[in-house]
Amino acid sequence: MNIMKTKSFWIAAIMTLICSVAGVLLAKLPYVNLIGALVIALLLGIAMQLTPASLRNEAQGGIGFISNKFLRLGIILLGFRLNLEKLAAAGVKTILVAAIGVTGTIVLTYWLSRKFGAEDELAILSACGCGICGAAAVMGVSPQIETDNEERKRENEVLAVAVVCVMGTVFTLVEIGIKPLLGLTDPQFGIVAGGSLHEIAHAVAAGGAFGEASLDNALIMKLSRVLLLAPVALIVGYWYQHRLVIESEEEHTKEPKKLPIPWFLGGFILTSVLGTFLPFSPVFLDALVQAAYIFLGMAMAALGVSVNFKVIFKRGGAVFGAAAISSTCLLVFMIIMSKIFF
Repeated sequence: MNIMKTKSFWIAAIMTLICSVAGVLLAKLPYVNLIGALVIALLLGIAMQLTPASLRNEAQGGIGFISNKFLRLGIILLGFRLNLEKLAAAGVKTILVAAIGVTGTIVLTYWLSRKFGAEDELAILSACGCGICGAAAVMGVSPQIETDNEERKRENEVLAVAVVCVMGTVFTLVEIGIKPLLGLTDPQFGIVAGGSLHEIAHAVAAGGAFGEASLDNALIMKLSRVLLLAPVALIVGYWYQHRLVIESEEEHTKEPKKLPIPWFLGGFILTSVLGTFLPFSPVFLDALVQAAYIFLGMAMAALGVSVNFKVIFKRGGAVFGAAAISSTCLLVFMIIMSKIFF
């Protein structure tokens, strides 16, 4: 039995590693970098569904392990990208603007998604992806949502990732196109890009289009939003647990209340501290961040291999509409903030 499990893991690991490494390499190409390594890995995972069914069935056990454990490992290592000293040097106003933008976007996207008919879990995953840092936020918050239907959960994860990918890519092109009309300096535009675009790749692509000052501000503002991943995941976890307790009380049953502590996000904060205050070389830190994207890419590819997309395409309209409206509102908010405070 253990031999079969080991074989399943290695087959799954090879399949997803190919997708992840290819995603990282392809994301370095012009124009393709607008999509980002994680979304490319997801798309390549989808393509893996064309492999023989016997191979996918053999890999199934390992696919589940990789989508779960490697996801958490990738999030932990991603903390090395977050330099807390740079965020502190940027000032309190950067963190406050990021916090207001993230909170408003999550609340608005969730509310609109529910109004448009999206189910609860899909709405909150899409909202967090749009508000914080795209696919990584979707996958970081998802473990906090307990469900008995794992297949449905995977569908919601993929659809939420698709939403932030499409919206982020569209708004990257829109922001680059309208920059001359906005009357913003290059540093101000960097603040707008980092504060309004979903994936780190989107912020880099837009900010980098107008020089180093723009790119630096885009990264600082974007990483200010990434910093909020841990507290948002805690809040979402507590909220879902609280709702479960209320529902159980309404049904006159008693269930023990568990404190929803995402330990892997504690690791994310720890690696942020270590990467900021220990004398690691830039080359070593970059290698750790690249490893993070490899593990996250493998988790995304595993998601792509196992999900049922026929069902997803039937349920996408509500969250796409909500994300389009909330992304527009976030862009307007960031333009105003950049003119006033930066």
